Amino acid sequence: MNKPNAENVARLILEAPIGQYIGEDGAAVLAQQAAREMTLEDGEFLYRAGDTANSFYIVTEGRLAFCRENKSSGKINLLHTLHQGDLIGELSFIDGEPRSISVQSIGSARLLCFDRDSIDPLITSHPKLVFDFMRAVVKRVHHTVAAIGQQQAELADYIATGGKGRY
Repeated sequence: MNKPNAENVARLILEAPIGQYIGEDGAAVLAQQAAREMTLEDGEFLYRAGDTANSFYIVTEGRLAFCRENKSSGKINLLHTLHQGDLIGELSFIDGEPRSISVQSIGSARLLCFDRDSIDPLITSHPKLVFDFMRAVVKRVHHTVAAIGQQQAELADYIATGGKGRY
């Protein structure tokens, strides 16, 4: 892991969905004070369920997947694919709970890593940036909950019609 060029990192942050919430100034602060770059090889785990959450990440290249590991069979079930710009691990980072799911690279991938030791000082030095970041995370959670509710309603309709409707 290394410290990348701050201007390039600020651009990557701005291009990610979070960029619309924290703006150019926020992206510049995160890039200068908090970001480092890391690379994962195909099949490498970023973290596993149960790990302590001391970082969150933004995908800058490649793909990763949320996955569940079946301990008895060793099989890995991919649940959701993450692409460039996606945030990873921010909820556990914020609430301090252990990771609830594993994340594995699909092919090689590059990420920006934001560690607690670099982020925590921003709470007092750049409180608006931290607030805007939190607002972005909450909006993403609201969007996810709404999407799950919509899928649940569609599935209930499908079941209610005896499978004759579209799902």
